[in-house]
Amino acid sequence: MSVTRVDKDPNALTMTITAAFDAPVGAVWQMWENPRRLERWWGPPTYPATVVDHDLIPGGRVTYFMTGPEGDRYSGWWLVIAVDAPHRLEFEDGFADDDGNPDPDMPVTMTRVVLTEQANGGTLMAIASTFPSTEAMEQIIAMGAEEGMTLALDQIDELLRDEGGVG
Repeated sequence: MSVTRVDKDPNALTMTITAAFDAPVGAVWQMWENPRRLERWWGPPTYPATVVDHDLIPGGRVTYFMTGPEGDRYSGWWLVIAVDAPHRLEFEDGFADDDGNPDPDMPVTMTRVVLTEQANGGTLMAIASTFPSTEAMEQIIAMGAEEGMTLALDQIDELLRDEGGVG
């Protein structure tokens, strides 16, 4: 299991999920930078992702959809704010309609990903989501964000082994 802890701070309107990987920072960064690798883990196992657009530069957009076991689709988007490869990525994260347009009825979160090299050569990844309000935080967590992200992140170890010979 990759996820080592989940911290929810309702006062700061944040949820931070931390995961550890037995792989160098550069290999873990590729899980974000390469759209084919991203789509292999971004959705939980029963909701695989398909990345449509992937422009991982400040001002760029990433769009995707996840397909459920019954064929149901859930779309999302990122607006990339900052990239400091291979250590940091920041983006606005939102839901989209079936055409990929931002859904104005759903909250947008600010997400910050930080990859830190560990003394053992592994990588610690912290994904901090900041919500616009207490209601938005409660809504997104009630929709299963913690469980979904934990299941998604737990797929990275196998992917790193398959593609990079680590782990």
